[in-house]
Amino acid sequence: MSEQETNPPEKPTSSEPMPRAFSGLSAKLLVLTIFFVMVAEFMIYTPSISRFRKDYLEEHIAMAHLASLALEATPDNMVNRELEEELLYHAEAYSITLKHPSRRVLMLSKKDLPDIDITFDMRKGDFRMWIYDAFAVLFRNDNRVMQVIGISPKAADVVVEVTLDEAPMREAMLNFSSRILQLSIVISLLTAGLVYFTLLWLMVRPLRRITLSMVRFREDPEDDTRQFPPSKRNDEIGVALRELAMMKEDVRAALNQKNRLATLGAAVAKINHDLRNSLSTAMLVSDRLADIDDPEVKKVTPRLYTAIDKAVALCSQTLNYVGGGTPKLQISHFHLRELVAEVAASMREEMVVGLGNPAFGVVNDVDFEIDVQADRARLFRALSNLALNAAQVGASKVSFSAEVQELFISIEISDDGPGLSENARNKLFQPFAGSSRDGGTGLGLVIVRDIVRAHGGDLSLVSGPDEKTTFALTILKKAL
Repeated sequence: MSEQETNPPEKPTSSEPMPRAFSGLSAKLLVLTIFFVMVAEFMIYTPSISRFRKDYLEEHIAMAHLASLALEATPDNMVNRELEEELLYHAEAYSITLKHPSRRVLMLSKKDLPDIDITFDMRKGDFRMWIYDAFAVLFRNDNRVMQVIGISPKAADVVVEVTLDEAPMREAMLNFSSRILQLSIVISLLTAGLVYFTLLWLMVRPLRRITLSMVRFREDPEDDTRQFPPSKRNDEIGVALRELAMMKEDVRAALNQKNRLATLGAAVAKINHDLRNSLSTAMLVSDRLADIDDPEVKKVTPRLYTAIDKAVALCSQTLNYVGGGTPKLQISHFHLRELVAEVAASMREEMVVGLGNPAFGVVNDVDFEIDVQADRARLFRALSNLALNAAQVGASKVSFSAEVQELFISIEISDDGPGLSENARNKLFQPFAGSSRDGGTGLGLVIVRDIVRAHGGDLSLVSGPDEKTTFALTILKKAL
């Protein structure tokens, strides 16, 4: 094993500084809160300014009618010019006209009346028109002479027509808008501050703890001293903190197991040469034993052969697994049925020589038309491992069938054995733990799955707990 394979790559260190209090998530929340509060205030301001304008005009209609009541105190409904100018001044109008149901009377008027620029009838319109008219006033810079027509609040049967300037109303609307803006700013800042500190306490600070915990865990995943006390919160943040703590424990345990396996792999790789020499010596000795014409020796020699073969297979499986990495594929085009036939022939030889179970059979139900582009040797090994596993757990028959799908070829491998135990199902693809028989390494299915995944597919168990064992193996129709 090379130095590059034995020495793990250096872990990159974190170069991302933690954001400051007013430059991270909290600052964004503060800005967004102010923005949304101002938007809400604008939504409130829009009908408010239109209502203010409507109230302003209605108030001047009421003032105009009130000013005209002074005429009723005179015998001829007439006043002198000085008093008329005084009444119009207080009503802020150029002229006031009352229209009774039976007659139209010009009540008060200045000597020189200006031309009327626009007329507003308070008896007509809806809220959209009032909003439009209000903003039209705000965005004008010149003065217009308005004629406002409305029902008198003093008498429902009297219509009041009053002529007045628009500029004072616009100034009043701007003053009202200024007060609303100042109040909105105060409310938005107060609300944003409260929301900011609330979110900072409830969300940002816990998120900072989570981020800091992740950074520390990334720096040294195996250091179990860098732990935060468990959170007692019952909300989503508390759940996230507890789940993060559990995940770190699981990852730390997995890393410890990986380290032990890596150490084991390095040790096995180092003694591989000596172990193979020892097995070669044992094979030479067993060959010489076969030449001895002794019934007892001849009886023991096949068992010795079998034991040595199992030792070689165990060593090879362990070395293949700890070698790691994605296997490099040698892609070729072949018929899947022919490959399964080779697996069947290999199993017949294995059953007679190795396991001593000549009754074991392979049923080849694969269509001859199914072509595969894959690594023939590795796929042969994967299918042979699955068939051998079935024979080793007591099956007398294993069946192969295949189906062509849109992108994949699905191969189903089922046997008539006793099925898998619950413990074996739970640890199916765990190395050194997933074997369903005594003395097994649990590497067979792991190696098969690695081969299948290198072909762009996967291996899965599709049978239930109380059913015969059935695996589904999928590979891409055309290898990558």
